Formats: sequence, structure tokens, C-alpha cells
Amino acid sequence: MDNPTPNKTDGTPTIASVANDTIIELVYDPDHHKTGLAASRFGGLWNIEQSVRIHTGETLIPYSPKNNLIASGCVLFPSVPEHYGDKTELVADIAAFLHRYVDLSPLFEQIAAYYILLSWVHDAFNELPYLRLRGDYGTGKTRGLLTIGSLCYRPIFASGASTVSPIFHTLDRFGGTLILDEADFRFSDAASDLVKILNNGNMKGLPVLRTIQNRDKEFNPRAFKVYGPKIIAMRGGYDDPALESRFITEDTDARQMRADIPISLPPEFAAEALKLRNRLLHYRFCHLFETKLNPDMALTGVEPRVNQIALPLLSLVDDLDVRAEIGDLLKRNQSERIEQRQSTTEARVVAVLTARTAQDNGFPVTIGAITNAFNDKFATEYPKPVSDRWIGHILRKVLRISAHRSNGVFVIPASEIPKIKALSARYSGGSSRRN
Repeated sequence: MDNPTPNKTDGTPTIASVANDTIIELVYDPDHHKTGLAASRFGGLWNIEQSVRIHTGETLIPYSPKNNLIASGCVLFPSVPEHYGDKTELVADIAAFLHRYVDLSPLFEQIAAYYILLSWVHDAFNELPYLRLRGDYGTGKTRGLLTIGSLCYRPIFASGASTVSPIFHTLDRFGGTLILDEADFRFSDAASDLVKILNNGNMKGLPVLRTIQNRDKEFNPRAFKVYGPKIIAMRGGYDDPALESRFITEDTDARQMRADIPISLPPEFAAEALKLRNRLLHYRFCHLFETKLNPDMALTGVEPRVNQIALPLLSLVDDLDVRAEIGDLLKRNQSERIEQRQSTTEARVVAVLTARTAQDNGFPVTIGAITNAFNDKFATEYPKPVSDRWIGHILRKVLRISAHRSNGVFVIPASEIPKIKALSARYSGGSSRRN
């Protein structure tokens, strides 16, 4: 790759572009410190160019190899497309690479291999799951991030302690896969901003709005694109159940590390990872336009959110046994979430409300009756009896159930019956709406 540093007047510096039947991806040769644009126009056939004129008339040029994110290895790229073989062979080679350098459970090793494949065609889907490695220090979380991340589509390596602004800008300009270590966020504005990336980043069309100041010192809101695959490592979990439901998790402290895992990554690690990224680039060129969601892979007996995050991954899994194991894992995870949900205060209020309305066989139901029934059932689990005001707060602010004053007391009207039934189904593990 001949690569004089491009002048911005020569064209638009570009990381990637997908338009009509053309896929363009930045490639970087780390040995010769050169960049180029690999352009595929004919179903996997490709060539590397220093400028590409696209259908809009715009000329695209590669980012300079002197760009710090590229030169430092903070963001990894393939160097040249290489024939990937066939899909089964590629997935097996990815799994073998993971097995050499990180100790994962057999099922998660397969999930990670397919997730890597998913990352290279993620833009064919509207929603994505995230991967998570969870455990105490010294259990292999960071090694897992480095090993899995090194094969993903344009991985961006960052830490929860990083300054937030460059993460937003890098995701917006470079796209790709966010690899985030130390993702246990607590009580800071920076943590809040990073959680926004996780909350918005698994679905297309949900950018994060941030106010920035232009050169004229005017504040001007800007939308940052944060959609894409994400792999994180953390010690605990998040309080938000909706965010938790986006993750497929490996608990790294649930097993002893295999004795054959190298203490330090050997010199050949980077070369092996690069070769697999090169093959994965060719897979993207060959299959991006034909990749689509397969609704026939939908799991039965699960909440809509589970299928929403599972289908993109399952759509790529051809092995029936692996697909069934992934489905069983996701169903077990849902059962655990339902059990946790049923132990919450709001679930208990819903259970009492449902029983009370069935007992009274009609409406309106007084807040006082709900309070008395709640205290009768759960008195031993609270330091003192709860009040009507406390129950009213849970009903109105948390469960969004309306109450109004009638004859001097607050009552729940019959118009709330559909809402109560929906809440009862949700908290008891029945069907629920997508959130």
C-alpha cells in the first residue's frame, strides 16, 4: 500500500462506507505503517485503493496511519482481506483462538465466537445484544476482553475510567465494537454518560444528544452515533433491569482457570488475531448484504426483549445444538430475572392488588384496603407497618396506577383493570410488552 499522507483537499478521510452494492473498509498494515481503503463491489471481490469515488460523486480517502487511535492500536483494523474459507471453518478457527488464550465455559466460548462474527455484520440488524465478563479481579476478565475484542469488527479499547468525550467522538467517527473494561460505574457524571452509551447503543436510531460549544462559543446540541456491538468487563451488575437484559454474561469466577492458559500473551498473539480479522473482513464483504434477521429462530415462552436481543445472534448460528444451548441459557437468565422481579416491593404491591381486586370482585378498591392486605402479608419483612401514603406513592409513581379521592378516601377506579392485569402478568412471569 503506497500511502502518502492524504491532504484533506484530495477527498474525505474515511473509516468505512456502505452504499448501494459497495462496501469500503479502512485497512492498516502495522508492519509498514500504511493505510488504504479495501473496496468490494462484486460479492466479495476486492481491491485496495488510495481513493474511491462513490455514487454521490464524493471521493473517499483513508485516514492517515499517523492518526493516534490507529497507530497506538487503540482501534484495531484488518490489513488486507484474506479468503475466509467457509463459515463453519471460520467459526471453528475463531473458537480455537479463544480457547488458546482465555478460559471460557464451553458454551460461552461458542457464543463469543458467533458474537465476533455478528460484530462484522452487525449493521445488517436493528438491535444487538452485548457480551459481559463478570467476576472479581484476577479471574480473567481483562484477558477475555483483549482476546475476544482483538477479533471483533473495528474494536475500540477503553476503560470505565476513561474521559468520556473521546469515547463519544471515537464511536461516532470510527463506529465498530466498544471494548469497555472496569464498567462498574458509581456516582459520577462520567459514569452516567457511559451508561447512556450502553442504554442507547444496542438499537439503531437512538443517538446520544450532547451539548458542545462551537468555535464561536455557541452551545449547539449534537447527536453522537453509539450503535454497535459492545463487550464489557465488570465485578457486579447494574440496578436497571432493562440494561441488565441486554447482556449475555459469563461469570469468570465460577471456574478455575485452565493450567494451559498462558500467563502473558505471547508475541504471536497479535499476528494470529490480525490474520483472523483479515478473514473476517472477507466474510463481511461476501455476506453483509445477504445477512438478515431470521424470525424462525425466535425462542418460545420468553419475553419480547429476550428475542429482541437474541435473534441477531441466533440468526448466524447454523449448529442446531449450539443454538438450542444458547436458547436454554437465555431462558434460564429470564427465569432468574423474573425471580428477582417478583421479590421487589412493587411486585409485592401488584400481587396484593391483584388478589384484593379478585377478592372484592369489583371496583373501586381503596388504598387503605391495599395497605392493610400488604401489611398482613409482609409485616415480618419490613421494620414497621407501611402507610397508605407509601402504598399510594408506589402505585402512582412506580406502577403508574391512578387513584382519586371518593367520599374522603383514595380509591383505584375500575378503569385501571387493564393496567393491573398487564402488571400482574409481567411481575408473575407472563407475557409483557417490549421496553
